[in-house]
Amino acid sequence: MSAPAPAVSFEFFPPQNLEASFRLWDTVQVLAPLNPTFVSVTYGAGGTTRELTREAVATLHKSSGLNVAAHLTCVNATRDETLEIARSFHEAGVREIVALRGDPPKGADKFEPHPDGFADACELITALKETGDFTVRVGAYPDPHPDAAGDGADVSWLKQKFEAGADEAITQFFFEAETFFRFRDACEKAGITKPIIPGILPIENWRNTARFAARCGAYVPTWLTDSFEAAERDGREEILATALATELCSELIDDGAEHLHFYTLNRPGLTRDICRALGVQPAQSLENVA
Repeated sequence: MSAPAPAVSFEFFPPQNLEASFRLWDTVQVLAPLNPTFVSVTYGAGGTTRELTREAVATLHKSSGLNVAAHLTCVNATRDETLEIARSFHEAGVREIVALRGDPPKGADKFEPHPDGFADACELITALKETGDFTVRVGAYPDPHPDAAGDGADVSWLKQKFEAGADEAITQFFFEAETFFRFRDACEKAGITKPIIPGILPIENWRNTARFAARCGAYVPTWLTDSFEAAERDGREEILATALATELCSELIDDGAEHLHFYTLNRPGLTRDICRALGVQPAQSLENVA
């Protein structure tokens, strides 16, 4: 008997111009019928899209009927400024936040807390739980985070985030199911019992994905590089991307994953096709979402 279709959620990024706004709305229209548990809207590196994120979150919550989660980081803001943004989300009806330390601003080698800001994600999580009725999700790293102090640091840090009040975690993307399983088992051994949602990145462009993986510390297996280089020569990149992501998701589901989070890059086609291959069927059109 095959495993039931998983719950799904999707990550979007806020538009920075009119064309990007249309692309985001098109993405929402394509993926909303798949009945996601939630959709999240990111911050840019260094908090550069803070206001755009706030506007996109409010608009999506009001117009789409989807359960919208807003990213919130500690970068380049005081505690009061960060919590004011959280309050604005709450006033707009948004009750879900993805709380992150955040990447360093462009040109900076490492994260430096604002003198009057939150030092790390744990401080932010604690404050959010004290000041608002939020479901708080956090990041998790099956491959070592670039700033990780050593072996086991990512598991230890995730445990601290849960102890600070986080409800669930979403992992950085990875390319082999075994990477997630090793991390999940290490978390269980450390006493972590709250949900850890695998993060999936459908590969729209292999070269861009490989560069992105290098920046965030995601391990790229040699076989994957070889496969995409061969597919590029034959014009089969999209077929390969769909097949590999579907296989990865199937392995995760077969070994107990009940929820998958897709990093869509505001390009919905591959994500939609993968979800349908996994048995996630459209429920209704966006116009009928209330």
